[in-house]
Amino acid sequence: MTTFDDRERAFETKFAHDEEMNFRIIARRNRLMGQWAAQKMGLSEVEAEAYAKDVVRADFESAGDDDVVRKLLGDLTGANVEIDESAIRQALDHKFVDARRQIIEQTNL
Repeated sequence: MTTFDDRERAFETKFAHDEEMNFRIIARRNRLMGQWAAQKMGLSEVEAEAYAKDVVRADFESAGDDDVVRKLLGDLTGANVEIDESAIRQALDHKFVDARRQIIEQTNL
């Protein structure tokens, strides 16, 4: 093995780790968003957990956050919660920070 091969393998390993961490952070963020929206809609604890899982699944429809935003906006407005897209996107940003912190704390245990 050459130094170049070792560096390439290290880069590929880091890239795979970073991608996995990002996936876990986004999934956690979406679950937190589901819980946040469920609270706004007045759902029970059992309903909130099921709804949070639905929000996580909604993210697999297309790349990016638009599918999650669409689901949340539609469900919240359908439940007569006054909210707009910018408020949801702002909450996404806040929940991303929370999710990242949680995942990092979890991996450092």
